[in-house]
Amino acid sequence: MSFSKWIGASLGWSFGGPIGAIIGLVLGSIVDSISDNGTPLLGDWQDKQKRQPDYRNQRRPRPQERPTTKSGDFEVSLLILASVVIKADGNQDQRELDFVRQQFVSMYGKERANHAFKLFKGISQQQIPVRQVCMQIQQMMDHPSRLQLLHFLFGIAKADTMVTENEVTQIYTISGYLGISSRDFESIKAMFYNSSDNAYKILEITKAATVDEIKAAYRKMAKKYHPDKVIHLGEEHQKGAEEKFRQVQQAYEQLQKERGF
Repeated sequence: MSFSKWIGASLGWSFGGPIGAIIGLVLGSIVDSISDNGTPLLGDWQDKQKRQPDYRNQRRPRPQERPTTKSGDFEVSLLILASVVIKADGNQDQRELDFVRQQFVSMYGKERANHAFKLFKGISQQQIPVRQVCMQIQQMMDHPSRLQLLHFLFGIAKADTMVTENEVTQIYTISGYLGISSRDFESIKAMFYNSSDNAYKILEITKAATVDEIKAAYRKMAKKYHPDKVIHLGEEHQKGAEEKFRQVQQAYEQLQKERGF
């Protein structure tokens, strides 16, 4: 599939708002090499963007009003936020870039991953309006998919074996703009650290929790992180969702052994 066909087929609501503007700038810089049948892709993108609503001054839609997030919407959102996290510590570490590429190859295959990195290269050269981008994502993307974004961002930060304070701060800021609670943030963050109370944090409880509270928390978190919650994003995103779900199970099993129930 050509780059232009990939862009045209993959995106839904991402063609509008600040994310659409970012994509447009990138396409404008590489349009000469990605035209189909002599027709510039940039013109096609501009036509589609004109048909999109302006999200900046609209009220936040109720969850049932959100359009379905296509795999491409998630993909582009991820590329933009990944570029922000990678630059958070002032250094684009090659291991982080390799992690992103590896994950995209694993999820999408080599050809689509190459298309994604062509876009990523242009995105990483821009100044990203983080708050505006995140507000668009919050308005248009369901909560389970936003949690999946956060999980991936921590994976990027951990790719060079150490999550810096600047990276944590940047991801926390992003999570707030995305409408993700502090408890959900700490739960996902705990999946990338080793400490004595990680199992409790993953299940969003304290060490003072009773056995019944631990069991209730496990049921709640297993439901929240179940892979079926992001099935609409396509099979390519099930692996990441399954990893979150597996960590919830491991946290519960650890507490079962520690508490003897």
